[in-house]
Amino acid sequence: MQCYTELTPPTAVSHSLSLPFLSASANNLIVAKTSLLQVFSLKSVLADSNTISETSTELRRASTTHPGSSAALTGTFPRGERAPTTKLVLIAQYELSGVVTSLARVKILKSKSGGEALLVSLRNAKVSLIEWDPERYSISTISIHLYEREDVQGSPWEPDADASTSYLSVDPRSRCAALKFSARQLAILPFHQQGDDLVMDDYDPDIDGERPERQESPTKAAEEDKSEDKTPYGASFVVSMLALDPTLLHPLHLAFLHQYREPTFGVLSSQVASSTSLLQERRDFLTYTVITLDLEQRASTALLSVNNLPYDMFRVMPLRLPIGGALLIGGNELVHVDQAGKTNGAAVNEFAKTSTSFPLADQSDLGFRLEGCMIEQLGQESSELLLILATGELAIVGFKIDGRSISGLTLRRVPEQNGGSLLLAGPSNTSLVGRGRMFVGSEEADSVILGWSRRLDKLKRQRSSIDVGAAEDLDMSDMEDDIDDDDDLYSSARFEDKAGELITNSETPDELDDYRFRVHDRLENFGPIRSVALGKPLQACSEESRRDQDTGLELLATSGRGRAGGLTVFHRQLDPRVLENHLIANVARFWTVSVKKASEVISSARPTEDFHDYVITSTQSDEVLQSAAYSLTSSSLEEIKDTDFDPEAGISIDVGTLCNGSCIVQVLPSELRTFDADFGLAQIFPISDEGTETDPKIISASFADPCILLVMDDGNIMVLRADESGDLDEVEQGDSLKTKSIKSGSLYEDSNDVFRLESDEEIEEVWGNILMFLLTVEGGLLLRSASNDVIIYQPYQSYVPGSPDKALHFLKLSNPYFTKTSIDSTYGDDEPKRREPMFAMTDLSGYSTVFIAGEAPTFVIKSASSPPQLISMRETSISSMTRLRRQGLEAGLAYIGHEGSIKFAQLPAHCQFHTSWVTQKVALGEDVYALDYHDPTATYVLGVSDKVEFKLPDDETHPEWASEATSFLPQVEQGTIKLLDRATWSIIDEYPLATAEVVMCIKAMNLEISEHSHKRRPLIVVGTATIRGEDLPAQGRIYVFDVIPVVPEPDRAETGHKFKLIAKEEIKGAVTALSEIGTQGFVLAAQGQKCMVRGLKEDGTLLPVAFMDMQCYTSVVKELKGTGLCLMGDAVKGVWLAGYYEDPYALRLFSKSSSHIEVLAADFLPDGKQLYLVIADADSNLQILQFDPE
Repeated sequence: MQCYTELTPPTAVSHSLSLPFLSASANNLIVAKTSLLQVFSLKSVLADSNTISETSTELRRASTTHPGSSAALTGTFPRGERAPTTKLVLIAQYELSGVVTSLARVKILKSKSGGEALLVSLRNAKVSLIEWDPERYSISTISIHLYEREDVQGSPWEPDADASTSYLSVDPRSRCAALKFSARQLAILPFHQQGDDLVMDDYDPDIDGERPERQESPTKAAEEDKSEDKTPYGASFVVSMLALDPTLLHPLHLAFLHQYREPTFGVLSSQVASSTSLLQERRDFLTYTVITLDLEQRASTALLSVNNLPYDMFRVMPLRLPIGGALLIGGNELVHVDQAGKTNGAAVNEFAKTSTSFPLADQSDLGFRLEGCMIEQLGQESSELLLILATGELAIVGFKIDGRSISGLTLRRVPEQNGGSLLLAGPSNTSLVGRGRMFVGSEEADSVILGWSRRLDKLKRQRSSIDVGAAEDLDMSDMEDDIDDDDDLYSSARFEDKAGELITNSETPDELDDYRFRVHDRLENFGPIRSVALGKPLQACSEESRRDQDTGLELLATSGRGRAGGLTVFHRQLDPRVLENHLIANVARFWTVSVKKASEVISSARPTEDFHDYVITSTQSDEVLQSAAYSLTSSSLEEIKDTDFDPEAGISIDVGTLCNGSCIVQVLPSELRTFDADFGLAQIFPISDEGTETDPKIISASFADPCILLVMDDGNIMVLRADESGDLDEVEQGDSLKTKSIKSGSLYEDSNDVFRLESDEEIEEVWGNILMFLLTVEGGLLLRSASNDVIIYQPYQSYVPGSPDKALHFLKLSNPYFTKTSIDSTYGDDEPKRREPMFAMTDLSGYSTVFIAGEAPTFVIKSASSPPQLISMRETSISSMTRLRRQGLEAGLAYIGHEGSIKFAQLPAHCQFHTSWVTQKVALGEDVYALDYHDPTATYVLGVSDKVEFKLPDDETHPEWASEATSFLPQVEQGTIKLLDRATWSIIDEYPLATAEVVMCIKAMNLEISEHSHKRRPLIVVGTATIRGEDLPAQGRIYVFDVIPVVPEPDRAETGHKFKLIAKEEIKGAVTALSEIGTQGFVLAAQGQKCMVRGLKEDGTLLPVAFMDMQCYTSVVKELKGTGLCLMGDAVKGVWLAGYYEDPYALRLFSKSSSHIEVLAADFLPDGKQLYLVIADADSNLQILQFDPE
């Protein structure tokens, strides 16, 4: 039973895969975020290079040690130019009932979409075969395969399937898939392919060349027609890897290989368990074995075996031509094995020399650590690989090709000026998504689309273009690569002159031929979240406004690792940054207008930025309804007078422009008025109904140049069209519309052909691609229900079954947002009743936005890579909002505040709206392990950690340590306690810890500071652990700090607070959790294998008064405030519930969980007189326990 809602969906990308999924020609990216599956398409657009630079700079803001050049960030684009950029467009997303462990693509005989199918493996040996269903515009499950059975379990001492990693590998020709699960079990799932029962079923295009045409008999064709309805897969079977080869006792990794006629995979294994501590006794005991499968006979044959490989290898990477074979990845080396078993390797650090005797080329000067790295081929036909280290650094792996064999491999680091440090943290997966494009998914930083180009390749193309006189047949990928150069590469000068000029600019030919990387797009990641804290936000509004409105709280969470480490701020409501406030009495609605003169429309002399020129308002008092026009300047609103605009004409229903912005249209209840750019009256179009004696009133209008849709209070509609001179004429309606009673309507220009089913050139020449949406009284497409709930539909097209025609469908999207108020009309008695309107705003800081006015104003915000999100505004009672574009405020907002004034504002800077929260990232460039909020000073206390090199100290008992000569030193963590100012998000003080000492927990508590006066003060308590390796016990300390005011530094007003150390206590064991306890201001600390209650004394010591023996590591301690009930969770046994007594001091056990639970987090969940406990375990489950002593 699911009794909770996620605050945000998962954001860390664990797996990714590129394949044609939506159709045979589509280019899609499948992304798995633990239990969330997302389907993206990729689109090439022209983006401003300034935007690309800002995005890349934001990604690298934390990198203080790797300050890359701006040329690397923008891909050598001059600032201000538009560059071809690949963007991710979200198609759909699905929540899965399980954690994804692997993704793989497979080509089946027949799919609903014509594209390939997707294999998804989950925990507990479960595999699902999925395809895309265009008719439902959703994924469709073909089959589910479950291999978790007792009869596949091996010996009793083998680990359970849950303790073993399961992953998929698919044959490159989609003949079968293999699921590795349990310790050494392999599930084989065959797939039917063309030619399964033919003589040439061993044909391989890479080996045999072009395939000859085959002659089929009518009988054979009939049999194949009958077999179309069969499943795309055959019967699967499970086999022990020991049955394939008795030497596969400890399999490490396997993957299917290319260029084999039968399904063939390479497996890395050993006959003894690997151990670094036994390196002096045994080394080079791994074996790489190539095994081919006979699916019909369910048999296997070992083709070759390579023995005595280095002990630290962990992955097999199959390589396509022109390289072929497989690359074996180790912690200190890379080894290539071709199809004949010939090996070539390279050592990437000093440890390779001492850990292996395998022959390797010496490149130890690179100093790479390959643990956690990812390697991907730079294109389908490239002979070079991209290596991404766990630190995010980039390197190129090249091969020395001698004829048809590999004679060696080399590695070179990508220079920083070429984008070698663009990524801030290590990847979790990589996928090629096109020529010169790669998706790099990460669980520690933002996932990005990484693009690259080579300068020398483009110079060669330039010479070729000069020789032939013109460049022909350039696709989008070619254009993307070519524009990566500076403009001088495309001038009319001779190629030789330009090439020589480039080389003389301090660039060697090798540097000229190197890769240059840049970031195209990214998916935001908030993980991994280690700690959260609630704090008070700062609002950019007046003190009076703060008193009138509830500012709420903000949630601050740790995010990222390494150079991507930092904080993420979550706000529940959106609070625009107000820039100006204009008080206009009794204003009800207003509109901003951008207008052009007729000469500007003809000559296109006006700049491309369509800044707004006027503001039109509608005001209503008790008896007066009128409109007003204002000129919009850079600093004020000036009312326009001495023009044909008549304020006494009545209240405006809507205002818009036609004729490419040269004609202003004012919609009044009984007529329409058109004006030129200087508000000279051009036409008055009265509204009348010849069939009735009473004239209808206009209640709403919708503009789509050159048309206007009017909705009347009697349920009728009217469509007007403007000619070239701007005169309005009524468009004749069909009989079907005259009989309908219309409640609402809207015009929409379908520029992307989302709704168009067929093309009619004659209609498009007259009307363009304008569609009209109507909501009748009988019902229809709902966008806002009677209860004020927002319902969102997504349009899509699909072919009618058995017909070449297409049909238009609508897919209802999930929306967990509930409205806070019901519809309450604020219109007067003389005005037609209608619901509060919705305002569409395109490209608002890169988002498509719909604003819903009313008592609880709400934004519907959609970005290309995220689903629509509903985010409420902090300010209430907003009746109107519109876009505002003027010099210096290109992405502004204008709205009527609750006090009745017009406010000019913009979205908060550096904020994102990809989830239902307003989020902002604060980059620190360090791992943040713990944090808490100190309320009296409005600061946050952080426990951060950084990597430092460890060198053996001088020790008389170990004189051999002095002779250590390695320069490739190991790294250990060193913690620091930092004070973060909330106003500026800057570090204002810090307290360094000892080497190998890291912060485990931080808690702000109201502690008793004197055992005599019993005075209490809000202090910061920090628990640390000194981890000195597996052969020495961990030690810990408890620090108590006060945050005191000091004289700030010059020009830094925020530095007005510092740490003051109150107490420091040495502890035998790591201090892993802290909590305030009791009524006397004491501390409950989980230290080592005990939980102890301590009190702060005046001499700076922490006196223990009570304890409980926990017998193992304690991960969480909490007290239900004011009751003395304590919750304690450990990593093995589960949850303990204890009571704390103050007279005498004691901790007594009340209850334990009945089953073993690996507790990661826990808290109390009281409900009236019932007490529940909520627990998060290591298997990503939430468990609810109840304490019932009766």
